[in-house]
Amino acid sequence: MVTLSLPRRITHVLLDLDGTLTDSAPGIIASLRTGFTDAGFDVPSDEVLRTFVGPPLGASLTRMGLSAADAATTIAAYRRDFEAYGMFDNSVFGGVPEALAGLRETGVRLLVATAKPERYARQIVAHFGLDGYLTGGLDGVHGAADYEAGEAQGKEVVVERAVAHAVALGADAGQIVMVGDREHDVHAAAHHGVPTVGVTWGYAAPGELEAAGAAAIATTPEELRKLLTS
Repeated sequence: MVTLSLPRRITHVLLDLDGTLTDSAPGIIASLRTGFTDAGFDVPSDEVLRTFVGPPLGASLTRMGLSAADAATTIAAYRRDFEAYGMFDNSVFGGVPEALAGLRETGVRLLVATAKPERYARQIVAHFGLDGYLTGGLDGVHGAADYEAGEAQGKEVVVERAVAHAVALGADAGQIVMVGDREHDVHAAAHHGVPTVGVTWGYAAPGELEAAGAAAIATTPEELRKLLTS
């Protein structure tokens, strides 16, 4: 593992959504419980379900031993509940809007890069008014394509699209930083040569972000703002 350093000047920031901008665990976990039940499978403990928040859902289901077909069935059941109930059982972390506003005021351009399906991510960002902080509004939200045949789109693909968008906006590839709360954020960004600032108010286990190779750790949104603008 190679830890990438933060650039001396940061012009574009890719923001994870779940666990970084919003506390989405309550709705996701409740809908996962329903999804497993409706699909006819035993419901994992809440401790296990919490590890599902952030990474691609298909990858998490495969990791726990479900076949591609069973994962697809579970995802479909989860989505029915999530669209009806879970999506907005969610809240913006305290201090995040102020940090985003502060970054925008210094000229930093903000985009979202999330493993959540893009159609959900855009609804959530709009619901909480976070699109006003993003360059291009909802066009600045990059998420996963819908799952087909039980296969999950990795976050590396989403980060690749977000990096391409940032470059199209004028970013130098060496001035882009990812911000996320889980190891898959760090790994996906590093795959494209982008360093990550890990945030501790999300869903990572103790030491997870450091072990993954995060370039820096922020414990509050204000600390994040300072790290990205210093």
